[in-house]
Amino acid sequence: MGVDVISFGCRLNTYEAEVMKREAGAAGLGAGETNAIVFNTCAVTAEAVRQARQQIRKARRENPDARIVVTGCAAQVEPARFAEMAEVDAVIGNDEKLKAESYRALPDFGVSAEEKVKVNDIMSVTETAGHMVDAIEGRARAIVQIQNGCDHRCTFCIIPYGRGNSRSVPMGAVVEQVKRLVASGYNEVVLSGVDMTSWGADLPGSPKLGRLIQSILKTVPDLARLRLSSIDSVEADEALIEAIGSERRLMPHLHLSLQAGDDMILKRMKRRHLRDDSIRFCSEMRAKRPDIVFGADLIAGFPTETDAMFDNSLKLVDECGLTFLHVFPFSPREGTPAARMPQLPKEIVKARAAALREKGEAAHAAHLSRRLGSLQRVLIEREGIGRAEDFTLCRIDRGEPGSILAAKIIGLDAGLLQAEALIDGVAAA
Repeated sequence: MGVDVISFGCRLNTYEAEVMKREAGAAGLGAGETNAIVFNTCAVTAEAVRQARQQIRKARRENPDARIVVTGCAAQVEPARFAEMAEVDAVIGNDEKLKAESYRALPDFGVSAEEKVKVNDIMSVTETAGHMVDAIEGRARAIVQIQNGCDHRCTFCIIPYGRGNSRSVPMGAVVEQVKRLVASGYNEVVLSGVDMTSWGADLPGSPKLGRLIQSILKTVPDLARLRLSSIDSVEADEALIEAIGSERRLMPHLHLSLQAGDDMILKRMKRRHLRDDSIRFCSEMRAKRPDIVFGADLIAGFPTETDAMFDNSLKLVDECGLTFLHVFPFSPREGTPAARMPQLPKEIVKARAAALREKGEAAHAAHLSRRLGSLQRVLIEREGIGRAEDFTLCRIDRGEPGSILAAKIIGLDAGLLQAEALIDGVAAA
């Protein structure tokens, strides 16, 4: 038997799943003849919650004797909704899920819905510990959580109520964790957080993210590749911008939390930037690092969005030179201001999301074509598949997972680059 952790949503959930599996196992969950399934949920959209509930029901049908525990952002925000499910044995919060004692204190089978819930006030949590994970099973890169929570209150977002206020992992703990991961054989480490560019604001002296990155690269010289997950470009500090421009071990790929390309919609979202801020940031970063590639989160069909406003989001793809789009059709999330705004018809939201995705696919195809004939350093993720430094996915003819190979891009294959490994600058035989 044992503990299975099923995660939904963000990269941070993926990281935390490893900690949860370790802590739950240490607490004895899943020991003996009864296995345990822990659902690490996402609350970013109503669809994410629906999918989690659907998977919980399926898991109970397929594992009638298993102990099912639900946690994560959706469980933090709506614990009663999950506790009322007959398939669920216990519901624990986002803070509790990372502690072995939470799993030791789980209620017995068959208790009432009220007794199932062990969820504290996430806003009362003031620290984020650095959870040391020596290896992330089955992955070529390791993820390091440096920050949790968010102090901002975008009108469409429920996440602050699932994650709490922003809190940072101290610099020393982050550096030590990166050292441990490199010593375990990882060539690439990804820094992750809910609002990563706010890192340090709650620490003594209020250091900035750029300082942390420079410290990691200086004190862990054996780290081959350092990558950033999603950042808020308007919060990028000078040291971060300098590091991106000058540090070759910091990967030339930034995923930006843009959300929209129209100023009025950005204001109604309560974002902290305007469209010109995004365009200017991308232009300035490209001047400092010509090989940089940008991804972005974009929401289609936000309440009150007109055709002209949506057109500004479409134009932003070209004006920022975006390559990797994460497109979200707007989904009203109960408890957020945007859910109380005048909603667009679902068919319009769906059509706009499709148009944005089509625009993104065209931008990605153009990016792939520009890489033909180039030389790339590819991190092997699994047999036959790797990623270039700019995060472009490649088919490659050789290489062990976790290794980095020099390769030449010789073609395109179903939306991927076709790469040929090189040995001493010559194609491998």
